Amino acid sequence: MAELLVEPIEAYAFSKKQRGETLFSKIGIIGCGKEGQTIAQIASMHGMEVVFVELSEEKIQLAIDHISKGLDSVIESWGLTQGEKRAIMSRIKGTMSYQDLADCDFVIEAIRDAATGERNINVRKEIFRRIEEVVSRDAIIATNATHIVISELASELQHRERSVSLHFFVTSAEARIIEVVKGLYTSDEAYNRVCTFVKLINRDVIHVAESAGLVSVRLYVVLLNEACATLMEGVASMTDIDKTMEVGLGMRFGPFKTADIIGLEKVIKWMENLYEEFGDPRYKASPLVRRLVRAKRFGIWAGTGFYRYDEEGKIIHGDDFVSTWK
Repeated sequence: MAELLVEPIEAYAFSKKQRGETLFSKIGIIGCGKEGQTIAQIASMHGMEVVFVELSEEKIQLAIDHISKGLDSVIESWGLTQGEKRAIMSRIKGTMSYQDLADCDFVIEAIRDAATGERNINVRKEIFRRIEEVVSRDAIIATNATHIVISELASELQHRERSVSLHFFVTSAEARIIEVVKGLYTSDEAYNRVCTFVKLINRDVIHVAESAGLVSVRLYVVLLNEACATLMEGVASMTDIDKTMEVGLGMRFGPFKTADIIGLEKVIKWMENLYEEFGDPRYKASPLVRRLVRAKRFGIWAGTGFYRYDEEGKIIHGDDFVSTWK
């Protein structure tokens, strides 16, 4: 019987240090809103140390509390024990200093876009520069943004080949796919390392060419616009449209509930960016989406969006709440 060959995981490490470290033993995250929390939870659940950078101690504690609450939901569905939760939380640390990213093999920018709809491209460029100042030469620098092409951010780096784009799905920490983009400057090594990271956290890689919106956003915003048109034409109620997509077509959440989870301030930015990029009216934001954003009804995190929510994020009003906005 042939001997089983096992390749040591250390061979994949970004940094060949004197002490052999496992692959992605520590990752960094810039911004720990919904996106950052999802990334932190997934990485820590797979044994990685996580350090995230936020603007204040208050925001750090808020992120920790939200991650803890998310893990409680997993416990309630018998997917985790209290002991496992404590171990996961012990691997997640918050900081206000970029210096704490120095020993990270992989840093992901995941800032929440401004509710005003700004693209924040200059903010992200500055973040990339600050990350590069503190991490090792071999560390990968990535963005979770879908509406900004990675090559634009990579142009700010001294070592552009280390830049990659990857998109985590924030509608659920259990989403089993991640879109990965190789930019104009991205090296094969960096891209392959990130694909390995995706596999290590038990996700499938969706290989995507560099394009605004990737696959998920381009398809979703068209669906939401059509759902809004169907609602405003009186074809069906909001809850029935969502139910049709969930029960009839197998979506975990319908288009309206999904928008509330993502955040309408982010969804409208996707729409505006895609419309600017391609000039296709399919991507132009529905008047209903615009009215909700102007009214600061951004979704679950704001307490109101297409639906109204209680403090636990559960729907308390549906069609009767949105009917006056048609």
